[in-house]
Amino acid sequence: MRRLLLALALISTPALAASDILMHRDPGCGCCEEWAARVRQAFGRDMRIVDDANRAAFQRRVGLPEALASCHTAVVDGLAFEGHVPIADMRRVLASRPRGVRGLAVAGMPLGSPGMEVPGGRTQPYAVMAFGTERPSVFARH
Repeated sequence: MRRLLLALALISTPALAASDILMHRDPGCGCCEEWAARVRQAFGRDMRIVDDANRAAFQRRVGLPEALASCHTAVVDGLAFEGHVPIADMRRVLASRPRGVRGLAVAGMPLGSPGMEVPGGRTQPYAVMAFGTERPSVFARH
């Protein structure tokens, strides 16, 4: 036990730090920047943004069903987040890690979702969908 504690003490803090966030987006998309800024602040991590003209290939690699596509795809701690997923939903799925879930998606770009707010406060109802090994299912409604 003592050796284990000593070994843990020798591990540097950066080695224990959470990994950076990777986000592929449609090139130059401004709403993606808004969402990314909120995610950076909420998770306290750096984010690498890749302008990706062929995001469909990246979306396939993370297992995203085509019907759930939006303008950006981020990977946080091994889970994929497509589109304007609210931070609270991201935190909840990361904490619970439901079996068979590879990520969450908000299809399209609904008004009022994080990064898609408009003057006057107009909003559209939207669903956050869980996707993975099973058929996509509703994770949350907003």
